[in-house]
Amino acid sequence: MFSLPRNVWILTASLSLFMSLSVFVIFLGGIIGKSLAPSPALSTLPVAMIVVGTAISIIPVIHMMAKFGRKVTFLSVCIYTIAIIALAIISLKIESFYLFCLSAFLFGATTATMNQFRFAAVESVDKGLSATATSAVLFGGLISAFLGPEIATTGKDLFATEFVGSFLLLSICFIVAFTILQFYQQTEFKQSKHDDPTRALSKIVKQKVFIVAISSSAVGYVIMSYIMTATPMSMHIIDGFSLEQTKMVIQSHVIAMFLPSLFTPIIVRFLGVSKMMLTGVIIYFICIVIAYSGHALNNYWVSLILLGLGWNLLFIGGTSLLPHSYSENEKFKVQSVNDFLIFTLQAIASLSAGWFVFNFGWEVVLLSIVPLLVIQLIVLLYWINTKHI
Repeated sequence: MFSLPRNVWILTASLSLFMSLSVFVIFLGGIIGKSLAPSPALSTLPVAMIVVGTAISIIPVIHMMAKFGRKVTFLSVCIYTIAIIALAIISLKIESFYLFCLSAFLFGATTATMNQFRFAAVESVDKGLSATATSAVLFGGLISAFLGPEIATTGKDLFATEFVGSFLLLSICFIVAFTILQFYQQTEFKQSKHDDPTRALSKIVKQKVFIVAISSSAVGYVIMSYIMTATPMSMHIIDGFSLEQTKMVIQSHVIAMFLPSLFTPIIVRFLGVSKMMLTGVIIYFICIVIAYSGHALNNYWVSLILLGLGWNLLFIGGTSLLPHSYSENEKFKVQSVNDFLIFTLQAIASLSAGWFVFNFGWEVVLLSIVPLLVIQLIVLLYWINTKHI
């Protein structure tokens, strides 16, 4: 892993800063929402809006990358994000729930851009190293597990209005990211492949490898986002755990999402990508059992760690499989479809999480994802019996 090109490590450092925004909003979104929202059921709307914004922004962001290149897009989005942070601060100052939701929605373009870092890393290495490059970049998320919540709590009381200082500290992350990304080297198309004819999208999406790749990434993201969005509401607002306890659980979860990336190349070598994803599904089932068995702090803590681990195996597996479904000159088209579908489904999950947990309770939130896991288990078992990746 440590012999990977410099580009990969630049993207890793940048991802840690970009992702601090996502962790920050997931941690604080529902809490700020609860203080500003006209109804408790709307508390998680800011968290859902960043996911909706991500889904809507994916295609424009990728089109921008196709036209201007990844580097220009990465740098432009750093500046854009700082401007939206200013808008979020204004919403806090005037206590406007809907302006805060708009800010969260506009942050979606930032996370849509962030999710292209993994593809930029894959393009910087040979195809055989795609899983290693993906896991290396996602390892940057480990830093965000500490950075996002720490910024949120450290800046909480710096000014008269709660959390204004937190957003100001967050803006510094994007100033640093802008500086780091100056050293990113744009990868170029290989001309021979660029001149090859592209296939119709309808033909590409019918490939088994595409279906397995996108279903694994989507299921991994949907379930993770759904439970993680509901957790602060269930823990802090319904069960009365402190903000520090809730922060510890969320931080542990995000660490579990990215720490396994150190060992993913070893897992791929011994299990293969498909069995790695199957292991992720099994871990998700164990997560649900533990979370369902009680509302104690340890139940939340252990289940959220398993939730992060399951996501890592499913998402890295799906991401590393996807390049097997397209050629070089088809990549932007396929990546657009892949991420649009994943984050549209994630947006639906996030939007429904708050409503489900407040109206039906934590247990119903957990049981509602079992059918999706069963379907993905069947898909992977069929794939394992018919392929060799």
